[in-house]
Amino acid sequence: MLNSSKLILSKAQLSSATAEGIEYKESSLECSYSEVKYVDNQAVFTEWMTEHEKLLRHIITGFEAKLAIQDELFQEIALNIWRALPKFRQDAAVKTFVARIAHNVLATHVAKAVKTVKTSDIESCAEVENIATTQKTPYQSLNQSQRQQKLANAIRQLKLEQQQVITLALEGMSYQEIADILVITTNLVGVRLQRAKTLLAQLLEGAENG
Repeated sequence: MLNSSKLILSKAQLSSATAEGIEYKESSLECSYSEVKYVDNQAVFTEWMTEHEKLLRHIITGFEAKLAIQDELFQEIALNIWRALPKFRQDAAVKTFVARIAHNVLATHVAKAVKTVKTSDIESCAEVENIATTQKTPYQSLNQSQRQQKLANAIRQLKLEQQQVITLALEGMSYQEIADILVITTNLVGVRLQRAKTLLAQLLEGAENG
C-alpha cells in the first residue's frame, strides 16, 4: 500500500506540475508552497492515501462499474486531494475531507455520464456490506461475490443523491459524518438514506424476479 501511495503521489505531482506548476488557483483561493511546506505535504499526502485508499475505492465502486474508469477516477480524486491539501484545517476530520473531495469528483462524473446500466458492464466490485433484512431472500442465498455484484449494480441505478448517502452509510459513516461530507442536514441524510434503502430492496427483488 505504501508503494501504491508513493506512485499516486508521483502521478499527482506530475499532473499538477504539468497543468499548473507548484502554484495554482482553485475556487478563488491561490496557494503556493515553500520548499519545506512542500516536503511536509508530500508526507501528509502519502499518509492520507495509505490510510484512506480503501475507503476511496469503495466509494468509487458505488458510482462506476468499469475498472479502467474506476482507476481514472481514483487518480483524479488523488490529484484533487493533493491540490486541496494546503487548505485543510487541522481541526477537521481527514476522513470527511477526502470523502467530500471524492464525492465532488464523482458527482461531476455522474452528471457527465450517460447512465446505461448493464449487468455485462460489471467487471469487478470492491467489497460492500450486505443490507440486513429480517427474512432470508434469494439475494442473501447468493455467495458473497454475487451479492457484491448485484448490490453495486443496484446502487448505480439510484439517483446521485441516493448513491451518495448509501455508499457512505455502507462505509460505516454516521449521519453527522455524511451530513458534513455532503453539506446537508442530518435529517435530510435520514430521508435520503431511507428512500435509498427502499429503492435498493425493490431493485434487488426485481433482479431476482426478472
